[in-house]
Amino acid sequence: MPDIIQLLPDNIANQIAAGEVIQRPASAVKELLENAVDAGATEIQLIVTDAGKSLIQVIDNGKGMSETDARMSFERHATSKIKNIDDLFHIKTMGFRGEALASIAAVSQVELKTKKADEPIGTYIEIDNSVVKKQEPVAMQTGSSIAMKNLFFNVPARRNFLKSNPSELRHIVDEFIRVAMAFPDIFFSLTSNGQEVFHLESGSLKQRIVQILGNNYNAKMVSVNEETDYMNVYGFVGKPETAKKTRGDQYFFVNNRFIKSAYLNHAVMGAFDEMIGKDSFPMYALFIDLDPSQVDINVHPTKQEIKFEDEKIIYAFVQSAVKHSLAQFSITPTLDFELDSNIQHLDAISKPFTEEKKSSVASSSLYNTFTKKNQAHFIENRSELKHWKEFYEPAAATGNEQQAVDNKTAATNFLPLTHQAQHTSDKLIQLHNTYIAVQTNSGYLLIHQQNAHERILYERFLNAVEGKPIATQRSLFPVTVELTPADAAVLNELLPDMLTLGYQLEPFGSNTFVIQGTPADIEQGSEKNAIEKMLEQYKHFSTDLKYSKREKLMRSLAWQQAIKAGTSLTEKEMSTLINDLFACSSPNITPTGKPTYTEFKKADLDKMFGR
Repeated sequence: MPDIIQLLPDNIANQIAAGEVIQRPASAVKELLENAVDAGATEIQLIVTDAGKSLIQVIDNGKGMSETDARMSFERHATSKIKNIDDLFHIKTMGFRGEALASIAAVSQVELKTKKADEPIGTYIEIDNSVVKKQEPVAMQTGSSIAMKNLFFNVPARRNFLKSNPSELRHIVDEFIRVAMAFPDIFFSLTSNGQEVFHLESGSLKQRIVQILGNNYNAKMVSVNEETDYMNVYGFVGKPETAKKTRGDQYFFVNNRFIKSAYLNHAVMGAFDEMIGKDSFPMYALFIDLDPSQVDINVHPTKQEIKFEDEKIIYAFVQSAVKHSLAQFSITPTLDFELDSNIQHLDAISKPFTEEKKSSVASSSLYNTFTKKNQAHFIENRSELKHWKEFYEPAAATGNEQQAVDNKTAATNFLPLTHQAQHTSDKLIQLHNTYIAVQTNSGYLLIHQQNAHERILYERFLNAVEGKPIATQRSLFPVTVELTPADAAVLNELLPDMLTLGYQLEPFGSNTFVIQGTPADIEQGSEKNAIEKMLEQYKHFSTDLKYSKREKLMRSLAWQQAIKAGTSLTEKEMSTLINDLFACSSPNITPTGKPTYTEFKKADLDKMFGR
């Protein structure tokens, strides 16, 4: 029997290694940016074409490499960071993987130009599928420029798994932000298809966070800074009012390396306890510095998941640091009472309580009864209260009021078949500006107005994508909306589907869009706010992979446009809402499975009261 075990050729071994290291263009971006940081660069440029599928290029002004180092850097397990096994546990640099450049060269066509400061001329190397095609001297400034072209050109199956360009660009932007935020003293730029997306001048950490996440955080961040002999925690957290429905603006760095940690995130959420809603997420960019020997960063191929030697100490320290900062800046939870704003305009509130009024009240027998000791049970002169029944007897309806009642009684087709014959109500009642009560012969229905409207809108959008596009109302004065680069990449991906749903948006510059038209029921003047809230909700739904992009968009728009709980409705609006709800194919639940109404039987109510 011949021997069957054999060594893999280098190019195949490199492609297998690349499977762990280079999963998509963003993976290569991360490796190349980290190498540029380690090279001591003060300026780093990232240039991508076709979301990195055609070109990813990183240009830096770091220390560069010699001719021998340039050639060696593409060998498997080649690194300048590790010389013995102990070095693995004391790593302070960013890119130390060893097979990163070899993996990149195995799945793309690479061109490297590099030059050291003390050498008169640089080195140019061209590699194709792990094979060096060309090596020659080149004139250039100190630093390195590495370009990888046609990613996965020799592994078509892997290329087929890449997402759309806007989706892949979003991942690239995420990786770029994670490196750029950790090093605010370095200039970074990102150019996509010839258009500059980011231009980040060097400055303070706060300036870098505002440059990346948007100017709305400028005056709404709290500084965190705690130091001990064991570890330091510093950075910024957003004030409670900036909390969002998604985790997007949350960054943890350990020794300047971005990490994902549900454990530490829980610590921060605990610090915000009772200040924000359970379904809200605060913004934070927190940096933990501690001895590298206390951290194991080799537990995951991307180095984004790590293990601490003593997790409990880290957890307690982070939570304490954030709590201390929030308390220091007088950000404490407040009680939120639902007070009707109309109360503030009543005479009793707005007009002064004069001496004349005070003596008039004090002389009444009712006042005396409740202020004399042991007299609360005794009410004298009951004639003063003889008109109490008038509070509970409906006044005679005017002509207009009667017409409104007649219109409502005509709307008998809004209930499911099981209720239509039993419906007896000529009045709809709104409770707490959130629920609508509808009487039936067998009891009553309690409808949640926001849930009901979500179902109505969702089915309207469903009809639109199935061939009945929603009409767009052109804006008389088109509004521009400026987004963060990450959000702009998301919106670019959604533009065709949004047009079907009645939104006409056109790109205008790098991260700016012009809102040319919206659906007719979007209030003029609120278009910008509608787009921003829709994007926030879309990102919230994006954590669920089982739904398509279009499905997430429809759910996001339904949630964003629905009448919110706490909104007062007229009887006509309530009637229309209920008519539309029971015209839906699934009137009983929202797109996310929440009930739109619940039924209370009269028989059950009688039992509750012993009848």
